[in-house]
Amino acid sequence: MMKQGLLLTVILAAVATLLGNAVPLVGAAVFSIILGILVRQFVPLTRYEPGIKFAGKKVLQWAIILMGFTLSFSTAVTLGVSSLPITLTTITTALICSYVIGRVMNIPARIRTLIGVGTAICGGSAIAAASPIIEADDEEIAFSISTIFLFNIIAVFLFPVLGHLMHMTSEGFGYFAGAAINDTSSVVAAGYTFSKDAGDTATIVKLVRALMIVPVCLLLVVIKVRQQTRTVSVRRIFPWFILYFFLASVIASIIPLPDVLVTVIKHIAAFMIATALAGIGLSVDLKSFKAIGCRPVALGAVTWFVVTITTLIMQQILGIW
Repeated sequence: MMKQGLLLTVILAAVATLLGNAVPLVGAAVFSIILGILVRQFVPLTRYEPGIKFAGKKVLQWAIILMGFTLSFSTAVTLGVSSLPITLTTITTALICSYVIGRVMNIPARIRTLIGVGTAICGGSAIAAASPIIEADDEEIAFSISTIFLFNIIAVFLFPVLGHLMHMTSEGFGYFAGAAINDTSSVVAAGYTFSKDAGDTATIVKLVRALMIVPVCLLLVVIKVRQQTRTVSVRRIFPWFILYFFLASVIASIIPLPDVLVTVIKHIAAFMIATALAGIGLSVDLKSFKAIGCRPVALGAVTWFVVTITTLIMQQILGIW
């Protein structure tokens, strides 16, 4: 049932928020994912799946749109434009790395393409957009999403620690998380675990990166056309919530909101993010990772590592640390 699953994520988010307030070093976002993962391993959730999926995707998108009302449009655009050199470099690196290393490891073409696209752009969303273009079957899609998701979860816990060890500023960590972590939910979780400013920066950098799903999918169509005629709907693959986020920031810039209202919106958005991340955690079936196999996981690990190193190098070159 939709309501039951959504209610479960809300309850977990409430508990995670209390724990996050008690242990701010960890934060509500991480606690939400942990609680979700723990509940998933011990409680049958079949009837809750619709609400869990809704929370993990739609509630997260709504939270991001809501956050747009707390940021000026000029700030969002400035961050987005300044992150483009890093974004374009890491996307190119991920796609090339996945293709070359995937061939060396003798991984099927469709799986290495999906892992490359998922690592380069926005995890499961990019895989879902690219899979019909390259005609991937359900098993290939499942393997690729599970592989990417594994590293998303690792990133939530690992990246804030790395950021502190490397003495990154909030802005620097925001660029780091937004450019090097695969999925939007994990970017948001890691960013806000580090700091509020890091979370804002990471979200914007990630949203600009997610827009690259359109040109990359069109590139896949061009490649596929050599074999047979393919069409793709830009309207279907375009991440519309990103446009709504920027529209919200435009509205907030034209009609400045009272500080009290901005504070309320931030608290609501933070709780919605915790709810969404609880849904993400509830979607993690640890048993499913056993079926992936070593080679796709190894490819995902190497590609992600190369993207992470590339991000750090680009930040050093651009002086964003």
